[in-house]
Amino acid sequence: MKELVLLRHAKSSWELNVADRHRPLTEKGMQRIQKMVLAKPEVFSDAEIIYTSPANRACHTASIMVHSLNLPFEKVVLAEELYTFEASKLLYFIQTILDTYQRVVCVGHNPAFTQAVEYLSGSQFDHLPTAAWAKLKFTQNNWKDISNGTLSLGMPKKIVQ
Repeated sequence: MKELVLLRHAKSSWELNVADRHRPLTEKGMQRIQKMVLAKPEVFSDAEIIYTSPANRACHTASIMVHSLNLPFEKVVLAEELYTFEASKLLYFIQTILDTYQRVVCVGHNPAFTQAVEYLSGSQFDHLPTAAWAKLKFTQNNWKDISNGTLSLGMPKKIVQ
């Protein structure tokens, strides 16, 4: 059985004139991601590995999650492949995760995360907001075979746009 948590990065700022990859989190985004992970620490604390997009906003989200839950930073792995907005590239990455890992967290971006949740759960899914997570449990034992996952969601109570 495999478990995958897709955690969308927290709210980022558009105030600085920087490349997309370098956009920082907003203060509200930092507060919200901490609240989200502390509200359901069990969703993240059993992860064997935490992959994150190298984008500043995703790395910072992963860092806040790990720090808030006192997890070892050694679990965090930068994955260039997660800096994508395309579901097909995200799904390829997930399917190539080593089968030795049973519980994996990925931190990244929309629309890839929303579309992947819909595809992997086989259910209609509209939107994964910033700082929200989707947990998928699969009966399959190999990442390349995962499908029809059981979906649970963690959504912020008030979404800041």
